[in-house]
Formats: sequence, C-alpha cells, structure tokens
Amino acid sequence: MTAFPGGEAADALPEQLPDVAPRLRELRRSRRLTLEAAARRAGLSPAHLSRLETGRRQPSLPMLLGLARIYGTTISELLGEMPPEREPIVRADRTEPVEAGGWTYHQAGGPGRAMQPLRLQVPYGAQGDLVRVHPGEEWLYVLDGRLRLNLGDVVHMLGPGDSAHFDSLTPHRIAADGTGGTELLFVHTLLQSPAAELCFGGGTHRR
Repeated sequence: MTAFPGGEAADALPEQLPDVAPRLRELRRSRRLTLEAAARRAGLSPAHLSRLETGRRQPSLPMLLGLARIYGTTISELLGEMPPEREPIVRADRTEPVEAGGWTYHQAGGPGRAMQPLRLQVPYGAQGDLVRVHPGEEWLYVLDGRLRLNLGDVVHMLGPGDSAHFDSLTPHRIAADGTGGTELLFVHTLLQSPAAELCFGGGTHRR
C-alpha cells in the first residue's frame, strides 16, 4: 500500500468494509465543499472522488485518512463506528491551560468529540492580524471586555453577553478591542484541531 494519503494508486480496503460512500458525500456537502475543491485537497481527481462517493470504488486506508482530515472527523466516524462512552464532566482542577500566540485556552469539554468548547483569554494586540479560513462552525460568547470580530469585510463589536455563530469558511479575525483584553466562551466543530491550532492550523493566512 502506498504511503501517500489520498494517492489514487493505493490498494483498496477489504470488501467487508462498511459502505462509506454516502457518508463521504454527506460530509463533503456539510462542509460546503465542491467535488473539485475536496478532490484537490485530498490529492484526487474529481472523477475519482465521485466514484468513491457513489460506491463505484472503495477507498484505500490512506485515502480514508486524508479525507477524514479534510472533513475534520475520524476514520471511525467515517466507518460508522460508535464511540465509547465518555466522561461527561470536566473538572476545573483537572485541566491545564494552554498558551499559544498570547492567547490562553482552557479546555471546557472532553476530547474526541465533534465540538471543542473552550474558555479563551485574549490579550490586547495578540493575533489581531491573523485571518482564519477553515471548515466547520464557530460560536462564541463574550464574558468580559470588548471583542472585535471581522467576518469577511464586516466588522462587529461585541460586549459582555453578546454572542456570534458563523460558518468558519467565512474569513474571520478575532481580537480584543480594549487594552484590558477580553474573555470568551468558544465552541468549534472541527474535531481534528487541537486548541492551539484553532489559530495557527491549516487555512490560516495573513491579510
């Protein structure tokens, strides 16, 4: 089997593999990706991805891994496997904050789920010039301070109690609007992104 994720010459998985074609098509459409865009990211031709989505061809393991990464999910989910029962409670004294680029991330949910809830502390000036574009959705709620949220070409000013819910394929930028910084609750749907990569991961670019 070839080592290239998404390579078209890779051997197919065994025939007893569950039919993933409908799930591949559903995930691509839910991420609002065209067949051409998804195929380009996966290193496939649109025709080949179309054959995978219609069940005319079985994906190899590297292809499955590459597509799972693009769609922000896991191979287990693609195969329809049920995840094990997870502890529903996250205790404050069992989580360590993570710092990246001046932001401080406090994990507020369990790992391996389709949503990542976080509590963020955003100092003034930190990462304010970073524009993010990636699959998924984002929701945020301002706890303290003022937040400047750029969505495309529109600037929104949010204060305590204000919230926003948007498609993260929309170019967006988040920054504190005062020298005291801001604190917010933040939920993201991209399963594969660790907290620190929500700012620095794939698709991030400077304007």
